[in-house]
Amino acid sequence: LELVELKRKRRIGRLYVMGCLGERYRKELAEEIPEVDGIYGKFDWEGIIGNLEHRTENLCIEGWKRKVTTPRHYAYVKIAEGCDRKCSYCAIPLIRGAHRSVPVEDLVEEARCLADRGVRELILIAQDSTYYGLDLYGERSLARLLRALSEIDGIEWIRIHYSYPSSFPDDVLEEMRSNPKICKYIDIPLQHISTAVLAKMHRGIDSEGTRALVKKMREEVPGVALRTTMIVGHPGEEEKDFEELLEFVRSARFERLGAFAYSEEEDTYSALHYKDDISQEEKNSRLDRLMTLQEEISYDCNKARVGQTEKVLVDSFDGQTLVCRSQAESPEVDGEILVRYDAELSGGLGVESLVGRFMNVRITDAGSYDLSAEIISIL
Repeated sequence: LELVELKRKRRIGRLYVMGCLGERYRKELAEEIPEVDGIYGKFDWEGIIGNLEHRTENLCIEGWKRKVTTPRHYAYVKIAEGCDRKCSYCAIPLIRGAHRSVPVEDLVEEARCLADRGVRELILIAQDSTYYGLDLYGERSLARLLRALSEIDGIEWIRIHYSYPSSFPDDVLEEMRSNPKICKYIDIPLQHISTAVLAKMHRGIDSEGTRALVKKMREEVPGVALRTTMIVGHPGEEEKDFEELLEFVRSARFERLGAFAYSEEEDTYSALHYKDDISQEEKNSRLDRLMTLQEEISYDCNKARVGQTEKVLVDSFDGQTLVCRSQAESPEVDGEILVRYDAELSGGLGVESLVGRFMNVRITDAGSYDLSAEIISIL
């Protein structure tokens, strides 16, 4: 709407909408915002490129290279699109359709091009990364992909996001334990622990299975950092279910945990079949209680790292402070390791020259989310 106003003031010429909102509400947007010149869905690449070709001189898409919008030393790599899961609260399958894996050879080619341009860390993303390959190869093939990507010169870290707990592939844990390029970091949205709530969510796993999976991850990948998300206030969540969730979080001691209050999504199973009968006040109260607990756990986990030497990647700098991450932190969603710049220990390299470099640091102090450290050596 702000862009519509800019168009009225003739500060912009034409206005296009694309992405998930355009995919799901194309008709409604066209009726309610007639100032928009074109609405494209999630996958209308040919449509929008064709429109741009008519309005942009010398638009060339031959020999295109992927644009990296992150800092040049790390990049997100989408290994699949869509989702075959039927979680009751989720609208993603309605927007993005069924799961479709990208062939291994295509991903290796993309990753090799990224490495040639200075990318050192790959962050693998999908709506369900552990489902990867089932549609193409007849079996879950994430471990196979990890091995192929780890053979690329220049790539030093490979991180997995958005894994799904039901039928988690064991060979991924083996690869994570034995392959030094695979970050000992698992992002696995569990959403709840109560069997009753998980059943209403259509998660395909119960409390016992979830607890066993977390235990297996801890045992088979020593030192793994687990990140998860939880939903509070889903229809049918009683106080006893929420108390069970608190108990689980207290005992599992996730290094990273985010949480959301349930919000009804149009046309999902939960919206069509359940009554959203938990008040917003109660949802917010449960959310606050859960996150207060997690803040304490996060602080304890960080305190345990004080005195340790860790390998970190320098993401940016703020004055004379280097903003870094270890294998246990993913960019944007996790905390940071703040390192005092030392010219002598940096071998004469300035702060700008250190961005994208690896170095060893010693953790000196801990907060609830961020850590402080000092340089030991540049790698």
